[in-house]
Amino acid sequence: EELNGVGNLMDFLDEPFPDVGTYEDFHTIDWLREKSRDTDRHRKITSKSKESIWEFIKSLLDAWSGWLVMLLIGLLSGTLAGVIDLAVDWMTDLKEGVCLSALWYSHEQCCWTSNETTFADRDKCPQWQKWAELMTGYTEGAGVYLLNYFLYVLWALFFSFLAVSLVRVFAPYACGSGIPEIKTILSGFIIRGYLGKWTLLIKTVTLVLAVSSGLSLGKEGPLVHVACCCGNLFCSLFSKYSKNEGKRREVLSAAAAAGVSVAFGAPIGGVLFSLEEVSYYFPLKTLWRSFFAALVAAFTLRSINPFGNNRLVLFYVEYHTPWYMAELVPFILLGVFGGLWGTLFIRCNIAWCRRRKTTRLGKYPVLEVIAVTGITAVLAFPNPYTRRSTSELISELFNDCGALESSQLCDYINNPNMSRSVDDIPDRPAGPGVYSALWQLTLALVFKIVITIFTFGMKIPSGLFIPSMAVGAIAGRIVGIAVEQMAYHHHDWIIFKNWCRPGADCVTPGLYAMVGAAACLGGVTRMTVSLVVIMFELTGGLEYIVPLMAAAVTSKWVADAFGKEGIYEAHIQLNGYPYLDQDEFTHRTLATDVMRPRRNEPPLAVLTQDSTTVEDVETLIKDTDYNGFPVVVSHESERLIGFVQRRDLILNIKNARQKQDGVVSNSVVYFTEDAPQIPASNPQPLKLRRILNLSPFTVTDHTPMETVVDIFRKLGLRQCLKALNPKKPWFTVNL
Repeated sequence: EELNGVGNLMDFLDEPFPDVGTYEDFHTIDWLREKSRDTDRHRKITSKSKESIWEFIKSLLDAWSGWLVMLLIGLLSGTLAGVIDLAVDWMTDLKEGVCLSALWYSHEQCCWTSNETTFADRDKCPQWQKWAELMTGYTEGAGVYLLNYFLYVLWALFFSFLAVSLVRVFAPYACGSGIPEIKTILSGFIIRGYLGKWTLLIKTVTLVLAVSSGLSLGKEGPLVHVACCCGNLFCSLFSKYSKNEGKRREVLSAAAAAGVSVAFGAPIGGVLFSLEEVSYYFPLKTLWRSFFAALVAAFTLRSINPFGNNRLVLFYVEYHTPWYMAELVPFILLGVFGGLWGTLFIRCNIAWCRRRKTTRLGKYPVLEVIAVTGITAVLAFPNPYTRRSTSELISELFNDCGALESSQLCDYINNPNMSRSVDDIPDRPAGPGVYSALWQLTLALVFKIVITIFTFGMKIPSGLFIPSMAVGAIAGRIVGIAVEQMAYHHHDWIIFKNWCRPGADCVTPGLYAMVGAAACLGGVTRMTVSLVVIMFELTGGLEYIVPLMAAAVTSKWVADAFGKEGIYEAHIQLNGYPYLDQDEFTHRTLATDVMRPRRNEPPLAVLTQDSTTVEDVETLIKDTDYNGFPVVVSHESERLIGFVQRRDLILNIKNARQKQDGVVSNSVVYFTEDAPQIPASNPQPLKLRRILNLSPFTVTDHTPMETVVDIFRKLGLRQCLKALNPKKPWFTVNL
């Protein structure tokens, strides 16, 4: 017998070609395989670094590439966040009027630059004119009000129409918050294009348009998506990350931290958010890099200074009054409200989104956005608290009433004999402005609760952080003013006697607004640790950690009593993404109860190590939709050799048919180490041992399912093989 060039042929595919080892769209990655490939790559670089100075320098560059990627992510996401903040500020004010001295100035910037602005009327200056005043020359009257009203609605409709059209035509993945999909991608799922360049560009532009339209949505959630797009963009520059899906996800975890860092001006909160809320695999190395990316992003945003207050967020506040133990009762009640609101929102929003998916409503996304925007604008304009941007509303609700405040919420009746420092104003009786503001805030609360349910999930970028915080801040401010007035009028009651003397500054309503905001955000997202850290980074006050913790924990307990899912997990389930949650698996079953195939089903599709032809493999691939196949010694023995991925088989056979002479349908596929002796008359063989996973994870049929689920979670497996006993066939468990 004569060997037919076996050495040559058997070495075919020793050098991988593009796409081998990659994954198809909407498939899950194999974490163990990715980790093993990275270990091999690292070992190769280490051994080569001893050969020459140039290889040593290359190994140093490889080691530092991770930090370089973090630096680039921080710089780009910080810059984009600053640009978005400035654009939103200008376009939100554009709905009401225009700056004549410089068209690109917002209302506030226009009046800053004016020499004719007085402190009492700091919002009024001749350079800033409302649309009706510009068109008619009049500043007051029913006609002026109606014209401003009409133009406000028209601008809102124009912005939202532009946003939904851009998303629909250029980047369908740019809609929504992005956090449910980011969570799914970080757990190992592939969604090609979701973090692409077009998505980044369109999401950035349409986010500005959507927020400026006045819809009940925020930019904080989508900024996480934008930052992850930046991370994916820079991953493509380094083969270390572009060719390894596991390493890429480490970068994306850090990018998510940078996104929250610039959204809230909270670098530490961003790192904790990534760890607690979105990341699936978060090694210590990623923690350091996330911290660095969040730091660079926050520093970049601070350099841009989009709000002109040398702060990273619009609603930064500082309080000067301590809180008292008796106040924990209303704080906990706000926590209960937050939990109930979270439950109500999740159930109603998911029901509406399911209706959108299953009825004709889903076929008209543009019409839906236009309708919701129209209703929002028409109802929002008459109420000054819903007309302004939600961030400005939260800023006013968080604010403490100083001596120089001109807000309606600060219309207290002053004692003419009062001579105290500006920061220590005693509790005072509420004036007519406060009572008027309370009615308007109550209407704003009902409006925000209802409209947010229909807004979140539309085909435009829409974050949930800011609307949730607004609902809580409104409720908190109302409760705060109520407690403040009770303390003033009934300071002799036993609950106030010990800590609230007449003439003292006892209650800070702004603090209640902050606690309410944390409670509602916690109720919707089920965040705890990261939420508290974000809120205290917003306020700069460590003193208020206990009230925030009490509210966050209470809201989580109350919301969890009605269902364990947060809004992001609920949307993951609604969209059918394969996300294996980290909650405990409670079903008392064994692996044998969920294995495939079942006892009455056809036997499992397997390949043999040295007797399957190319045609057999192609038929198997055509007739089944499995992601991979066990490789056994023979159909008689069925002793497991390894596991081979479907995609790798398809690519290798296709490539071999094109580039290797003599490979035909009846060529034998070999997964063995040793070269067999082949007669000259036989077709040339195809060796595919290189793509064989020789150590697939296996369990016995009596392994408890909770252990199997833990193995899938903690090792990030795609599939797990199990045998009834060494002499019987192999089965697979897929989760």
